Parts: sequence; structure tokens; C-alpha cells
Amino acid sequence: MADTPLPVGKLPAELLAAYIRQLPTDPSVVLGPGIGRDAAVVRLDDQLLVLKSDPITFATDAIGWYALNVNANDVACLGATPRWFLASVLLPEGATPALAQRILGDLAAAANHLGVALVGGHTEITSGLDRPIVAGTMVGTLEVDHPLLSPDRARPGDAVLLVRGIAIEGTALLARECAERLRRSLDPALVQRCQNFLLDPGISVIAAARLLQRTLGADLRYLHDPTEGGLATGLHELAVACGRGLVIDEEAILVYPETVAVCEALGLDPLGLIASGALLAVVAVTSVQRALDALRAAGIPATRLGHLDPDPSRRTLRSDSGERPLPVFPVDEVARLFAAGGCDQGDLGIARKAR
Repeated sequence: MADTPLPVGKLPAELLAAYIRQLPTDPSVVLGPGIGRDAAVVRLDDQLLVLKSDPITFATDAIGWYALNVNANDVACLGATPRWFLASVLLPEGATPALAQRILGDLAAAANHLGVALVGGHTEITSGLDRPIVAGTMVGTLEVDHPLLSPDRARPGDAVLLVRGIAIEGTALLARECAERLRRSLDPALVQRCQNFLLDPGISVIAAARLLQRTLGADLRYLHDPTEGGLATGLHELAVACGRGLVIDEEAILVYPETVAVCEALGLDPLGLIASGALLAVVAVTSVQRALDALRAAGIPATRLGHLDPDPSRRTLRSDSGERPLPVFPVDEVARLFAAGGCDQGDLGIARKAR
């Protein structure tokens, strides 16, 4: 119903899709908005501009690093080079100069790390906030003769690869935001490793995306960056964007042991935990082994996760015990934890076992 409150998290896909269908068109738009589309593409003379806007609302620690990297990831997923970033930094009442300097320093460090220029934005102390929020816009470039990694390139039977393990961002975020609670049940050294997931293995997928482009050429169909809502939501988005179904092998989902430990301690499901740092790649079947070999040679773990099915309504998680529907997470597991009272509340459920 129209007056029913919406849950915390992404706008429901069906509601967003209905809104998108009403938008006016523009001949300069090469790739517009859509479910599972990581960024927009517009033509400017002989060059394509790739545009992405995303906020960081869960994290407080290292929020600037998150903001710049997650926006850069989505630009890279279309085959483009991230170039310029604008950040709107909203601080709560009572914020100190030290907090502002820390966030701006995080943004600068991330920009230097990725070779991106910070070119503008906005800073403000805002009433009604209980934590900082950084909303960013990344602009990238792509030559018109360079392949645009659009979901329209995907074909039934194409393989779906998972590059790196899931919930890298979620693991780092929870270890930083819930450190005190986690140290009561986990080895402090493990919690420290989880906090460092922000940097190692890190939440940037740009290196992996570029390697796949160089290695596969036209056999790399499409890339998608699973973020809020975790791997499960990312797979649903990929299926919608490609107009295909999905068959996923549950045993092929790589979950880091550290992620399993954090999720078990907090009663969360890794499949629904914010997943920046992982990359979904749709690849021609004939090039799967070439892709896996190239990634592994570069020290990047990857698995053949499943394939695209001709039936768009089929989204299946397959294991030795049979098949079940791919889970749906209307709310990211981090948002579910925070909505229930945050890090000091009791367990919210039973986390899934490592796969």
C-alpha cells in the first residue's frame, strides 16, 4: 500500500523499476538507469562519460575511504577509468574539526591510492543526523571504440564467476563498528584482521576488472559489483539486468573464515551482508578457464559460481542436498543489525555455515 513504511535499505526493486520507466529519454544517454546497472553512460563528442553516485550510510570509521572506492568500483565495472570525484560530506551537530579532518583525509588518501582527482562537492553540519554521511559522485571516461560492459551482452549459458570472497566490506565494517562486542567472543587478533579487510584484501575491484578486460576482450560480457544486500542481492540484480535466470552452486561461494566468525558472533548471514570487494563476472563459457588462470596467477581467488539460465524466472541455489530458491534479503544484514539496536544487542539469528 502507498502509506506502508518502507524498510531501511535499498528502495524495493519493483518500486524503483516503475519509477525508472517514467523517466524522459535523452539521445546522449548510452546507458541509463536500471536494476543491476552499476553506472550511467553518456556520450560527449568522441568520448563516453561514465557517471556513478552512491552514499555511505552504515560506516562511521574510514567513511571517506569507503565512499571513494565503492563509487570507483561501479565505474570500473563498465570498463571505464575512474577520473574525478565529488563528495558531499554531511556531519552531525556537535561534530569536531578533528572528525571533519579525518573524513577529508580519508577521501584524499583513497583518491591518491586510485589516481583519482577530488574536484568538488559540499561540506555541511546538518541537524537530524546521528552519524556522518558521505555521498559521492564518480566520473570516469571510456573511449567510444572501447567495449562497454553492458548487461545486454550476456547470453544464456554464459558462466558467472565470483572474483574474491564475499562480504569483505561487511566484515571490515562490523569489525570496526562493533569491535568492543566482537572482542568479547572472538580473538582480538581475529577482530584486528577483520578491521584490516578494508585494505587487505580491500574493497576495490578495479585491478580485477582491468585484468579480466585485458585477458578476455569480447568474451567478458558484463561485470557487477555486489554491494548493499550482499551477494544474494547482487545476483538477483545481475539476473534482472541480463534478463536471464541464474543457477548458482552454493559450494562455489567463497566466504572468508574471518567473515564466518563475525557473522556467527552477531547472528548474521554472509549471503546478505554488504559485499564490496567481491566482483561478479559474466564470461563466455569457452573463456572460463582462461579467466580463472589469469586471476589466480595475479593472486586473486576466483570460482566458477554458476551460469545464466534461459528462463528469467529461475534463480536457484544448488547444493548436494538439492536446489532451493536464491535467498532474498529485503534489508542488508548490517542494516538489520543496526535497526535492532546495533552492536550491543543480542544475536539476530543463526548465521549460515561456511561454504
